[in-house]
Amino acid sequence: MPIISYFFGIYIRMYHDDHNPPHFHVEYQGHEALIAIETGEVLAGSLPNKALKLVREWAIEHQSELLIDWQYAIELKPLQRIPGADND
Repeated sequence: MPIISYFFGIYIRMYHDDHNPPHFHVEYQGHEALIAIETGEVLAGSLPNKALKLVREWAIEHQSELLIDWQYAIELKPLQRIPGADND
């Protein structure tokens, strides 16, 4: 699964041809969660509160880029890297 962003030890990934609703996968220090792109809701799993807050703020800022990558993933196209919250 391609890594589309990385910041503060948080990995953001997206699967190709994944199921709806549009979402991304987050990994942080042994925790994993699926986050809805449009709402920031945790669809599955969990993250520590501080990490979840960072991820939600980042996702709001990059929502349009996440939705573009979601469409690319559905179409099995290469995903684009999105800058991290630390401006990587």
